[in-house]
Amino acid sequence: MRQMHIRSGDPREPGATALLQASHALMESLFPPEDNHYLSIDALRVPEISFFVAEDAGGVLGTIALARKAGYGEVKSMFVSPAARGRGVARALLCHLEEVARGMGLPVLRLETGTLLEAAIALYTAQGYRRCGAFGDYAVNGTSVFMEKPIG
Repeated sequence: MRQMHIRSGDPREPGATALLQASHALMESLFPPEDNHYLSIDALRVPEISFFVAEDAGGVLGTIALARKAGYGEVKSMFVSPAARGRGVARALLCHLEEVARGMGLPVLRLETGTLLEAAIALYTAQGYRRCGAFGDYAVNGTSVFMEKPIG
């Protein structure tokens, strides 16, 4: 297995862009437009968002972003290349994001994911995230699952 590392990235990098586009296409195939809450590539480039990529010698394996909000951080744009699944990439990205958020003094991480994304829900649950109510600008709908984890 090739050595993986996680670094700050730019969503406009070709490997990151390709994964984000694949993630967006998947979400659009699974959920109605009003229930898709992914951020565009341009929206991931604002100062309030930290964007990270996991990569090895073969290229970008996965992406994740941290949106800094008032009193919490939000996990966004978590996606792992299908070819890299089962290698611990998602877990490594999530653990990295938690450390970054702790370093920023954020007390809790929150996220929104979809009911059909069973592997994602299982990962978040295994990492200590628990279901919670809608937060921020989200509304309760039939396809969103809201989760949070105290990290402070």
